[in-house]
Amino acid sequence: MDLHNVLDFPILSLAIFLPTFGALFIWLFIKDEDAIRWAALATSVATFIVTLPLIFKFDTTTSHMQFEEFHQWIPAFNINYQLGIDGISMPFIILTSLLIIICIVSAWKCIQTRIKEYMISFLILETTLIGVFSSLDAILFYFFWEALLIPMYLMIGIWGGKNRVYATLKFFLYTLAGSVLMLIALLAMYFKAGETFSMLAFMDFPFDFQWQFWIFLAFFIAFAVKVPMWPVHTWLPDAHTEAPTAGSVILAGVLLKMGAYGYLRFSLPMLPDASQYFAPMMIGLSLVAIVYISLVAMMQRDMKRLIAYSSIAHMGFVTLGTFVFTVQGLEGAVVNMISHGFVAAALFLCVGVMYDRLHTREISDYGGVVNVMPVFAAIMLFFSMANVALPGTSAFIGEIMVLLGTFATDVDTLPVSAKWIAIAATISVVLSACYTLWMYKRVVMGDLIKDTVRSMSDVSKREFMMFVPLILLTLWVGFYPMPVLDVLHATVENLVEQSTTSKLDAAAALLLEHVPAVHAGTH
Repeated sequence: MDLHNVLDFPILSLAIFLPTFGALFIWLFIKDEDAIRWAALATSVATFIVTLPLIFKFDTTTSHMQFEEFHQWIPAFNINYQLGIDGISMPFIILTSLLIIICIVSAWKCIQTRIKEYMISFLILETTLIGVFSSLDAILFYFFWEALLIPMYLMIGIWGGKNRVYATLKFFLYTLAGSVLMLIALLAMYFKAGETFSMLAFMDFPFDFQWQFWIFLAFFIAFAVKVPMWPVHTWLPDAHTEAPTAGSVILAGVLLKMGAYGYLRFSLPMLPDASQYFAPMMIGLSLVAIVYISLVAMMQRDMKRLIAYSSIAHMGFVTLGTFVFTVQGLEGAVVNMISHGFVAAALFLCVGVMYDRLHTREISDYGGVVNVMPVFAAIMLFFSMANVALPGTSAFIGEIMVLLGTFATDVDTLPVSAKWIAIAATISVVLSACYTLWMYKRVVMGDLIKDTVRSMSDVSKREFMMFVPLILLTLWVGFYPMPVLDVLHATVENLVEQSTTSKLDAAAALLLEHVPAVHAGTH
């Protein structure tokens, strides 16, 4: 079945560049602030509608790339405009287009300065994010990967909190340093693989172990910063604390997934031998993030910082599931990323709702919110339970699959039994309940003592509508995850096969194919 295009139409290109066209239209032709908001919302909704055929026309029976597009870009260096998606990348495009709508709605009232620039930044950010998840050319991927730093830099640096300059520079320098190493790795692969930047060609080329070793380390640093993994995680709490609410939503909902996506798209299929070699290190760092960062989260007094550290701990489950090399583990890792996009985004929205009323994120400044905001209290309770992976929520599906996949792993280089790794990871569920419910109890429950809290009003219709799709999706994946798993399954099975098949054996087999011809030529 030819899934190059639907109705012979370049859906991926339209999904990528429609937000940019909307941003240009706003920049050139719209001056009224309300009109700017409505134009940005209309553009984001249109982009979401454009991405829907990716769901309905997606073939779940194959692991091959679908909706492919190919055009020459820079022929002299064999750099091409090559797009395509599989079962791993498609859900993140849908997640991105949905969260951008929610981000624009959340900023409707709270952003009152430079509204045009703010909305343009979000639309450009949407272009770069969808571009990252659609690219099949390494340089095109790198272009979108780097370009997204600009709108995020502006978003935190202009509309952030009082320490926004420090947080912005830290975010920019950390991610840029990792990206430089990724570019070096891509250039090395380009020359080794026959001067091509095709990511599909990289997956097929038999890199020897020495090349895999150093390329993996370069990718590891670039992607670890983005996840972020311990110990290069310190930029995230600062960025979350200073970012506006919508910035935190898209940062937690999508940007953190890019690092884990990099491991799935580059490290495992292109560098399987190095991935197996470094698996104990990756699992160890994942456990540190799961357990130690959860303990750090328990010590936070700022709600945003607590949720930021919680995000790092939950992403530890993602990297753990990635490097146990089982179908269940990898599917659980991707479901965890999708679920975290719902739950963490919603928790940051909850903090934003309260901040818009009292202009403080300190836990001690609240208490008894349920007495004046009962609807909000119910919403925050739901997502707090989802954050601790309560059965019936999407997070439970992701985490239980990662744990089952970890129990089933047969990675023979692990220093301890897989069951002890799974038990250590399970500790995080208890710690997550501790810090999440501790925050909820002190912020929402209790008597109404503070006069400032008495003045708070419950969620408006606009704020309520922001949460509705996230609630429905969290419940849907929690109770009926099969549609998501069906999309993932063929791609994940193929990825597990790629990551557990040594390229050294493939190189040896390729050499043996030429040996008879060599001998025949000597007679």
